[in-house]
Amino acid sequence: MRQMKNAIGIMILAMLLVNAGCCLKWKKQYEACESEKANLETLLASTQESLDQCNAQRDQMAGQLGQSQMDLQEAMKKSNFNPGFAGEETSWDPAKGTITVTLATDVFFDSGKVTLKSSARSRLNRIAQVIQEKYAGKEISIVGHTDTDPIKKSKWKDNWQLSSERALAVTRYLIGQGISSKRLAAAGRSQYHPVSKQKAKNRRVEIIVHLFQ
Repeated sequence: MRQMKNAIGIMILAMLLVNAGCCLKWKKQYEACESEKANLETLLASTQESLDQCNAQRDQMAGQLGQSQMDLQEAMKKSNFNPGFAGEETSWDPAKGTITVTLATDVFFDSGKVTLKSSARSRLNRIAQVIQEKYAGKEISIVGHTDTDPIKKSKWKDNWQLSSERALAVTRYLIGQGISSKRLAAAGRSQYHPVSKQKAKNRRVEIIVHLFQ
């Protein structure tokens, strides 16, 4: 009987020791989880603080940019606004933030041709210089336009191709004057955006400076 009691006692002690070991193991795991939780909460708080700072800076920069655009729009509305392209036919749109220099293609190209006349290159040199000095970093669109006369004698398929090739000729020349090709976009709009009943005025290439981009 005594041996049985001793055996039972040993079993109970062993179970208690096992339970104690398990409790100690779970306690350590719990403490490790609590420590990890505290670390994650600290990291989350730090991340949220950084995010709040970034949002505040973004809002501040957006406000400054918006104010700059509004100031520029107001300046463009004034009659004494000077875009800097002296001697060129120039217009501007305060709402869009664009300045457009219009080049008559009759002056820049022979009929049906896309090679720039030598007399036109000095003008493009001056235009390129103004772009570099006053509008560095701004995006520039070069858009070609024709009149409604269909292509008959030249090698071009249609007015789409002619207007595009002339826009490309001006674009490539500006690149040759040091304007980054990444800032430039060339397009042809054929005959579909006339500005006058006079065909000669509709034959043009527009150099458009995008101030808000």
